[in-house]
Amino acid sequence: MSKQVAIILSGCGFRDGSEIYETTLTLLRLDQLGIEYHCFAPDQDQPQVIDHASGEQCEEDVRNMLVESARLARGKIDSLEALNPEEFDAVILPGGQGVAKNLSNFVEAGADMTVLPLLRDKIVEFYEAEKPIGLMCYSSLLAPRLLDVTIPVTVGHNAKIAGAISSMGGLHKTCNADDVVLDREHRIVTTPAFMTAKGIAEAALGISKLVDKIDEMMR
Repeated sequence: MSKQVAIILSGCGFRDGSEIYETTLTLLRLDQLGIEYHCFAPDQDQPQVIDHASGEQCEEDVRNMLVESARLARGKIDSLEALNPEEFDAVILPGGQGVAKNLSNFVEAGADMTVLPLLRDKIVEFYEAEKPIGLMCYSSLLAPRLLDVTIPVTVGHNAKIAGAISSMGGLHKTCNADDVVLDREHRIVTTPAFMTAKGIAEAALGISKLVDKIDEMMR
């Protein structure tokens, strides 16, 4: 039976959802390795919608995370509530500011942030079952709030977010976009992706390494 990986998304677009390139590169590498995947997203409205051309907030626009994420998943997606960790061998969270706005309130609260309870419940199930967890870009900052253990993670060279991770009791490791930080004991791998990457090719190197490590750790 093929390995199965759950992908958790937070919308579509780096300013208010999942980072499109990070998501696509993740799915590409999984497919290249012959690993099956399925996408999930919260069936909830985004707190805000951003015009990606102007960078301005669309005050009157309302968008649903699941509906928007379906654009990335080509419709092959279910609500986060439907995710059963027992049916998957690993889970990966691409980055994007949707992580800091939709899956948590980091943009508003900083180090005092809270994480979407449903997301935490699902990730804890993967962790307790000793299944690998992949976090990239903004998703790495969730680690201290998702799990009650100190895990080395990376957001590259972003001092502000690294400081927030430390303030939350986490452990940040500096890392280039073409590499990963691996916690083999807790089966968690992180990469900076577009937190640091200067282009798609550089981001692809780190994301491919992350997926490769997840593949190695899957039983």
